[in-house]
Amino acid sequence: MALTWAESYLGRVRTSVGDTETILFVGARGVLLDDQNRLLLIQRSDNHRWAIPAGAMELGESMQDCAIREVWEETGLRATSLTPFAFHTTRTFTNEWGHTYQQILMSFRIHAWEGELLKVTDETVDAGFFPLDALPGPKSRIVEETLADLASFEATGRMVLK
Repeated sequence: MALTWAESYLGRVRTSVGDTETILFVGARGVLLDDQNRLLLIQRSDNHRWAIPAGAMELGESMQDCAIREVWEETGLRATSLTPFAFHTTRTFTNEWGHTYQQILMSFRIHAWEGELLKVTDETVDAGFFPLDALPGPKSRIVEETLADLASFEATGRMVLK
């Protein structure tokens, strides 16, 4: 069962430091492309933007385990084979609630998974696989950058570091 925001490590830290301090957000995202090269996107329940499954790490979790858990919580799919391709440490953003975070985030290409796609979860109102030239909107601002990072990794074999 997924933790509530208040129960999560990040939720507890945010409550402790208040709404105005910038805090570190450590997490992972999982990029799934099916055998037709369609990208799995979720439509988030909080802001209704289409996004790549992702989220914050919990204490004791590895970044890989975080990616596996977040994809499972948001889609019902359990990643069984994945490769890290990008590591971001410098992005700072402020969300819709006025909370500012500096992200430390690893992106993983998920090669294999099991399970059936759930379109609606506690964190999503829709989900599906979409052709890269016909992604739905409005999209999270990181979708295009993540796809560019994956293309760079696939072309060079070098992890993208930002």
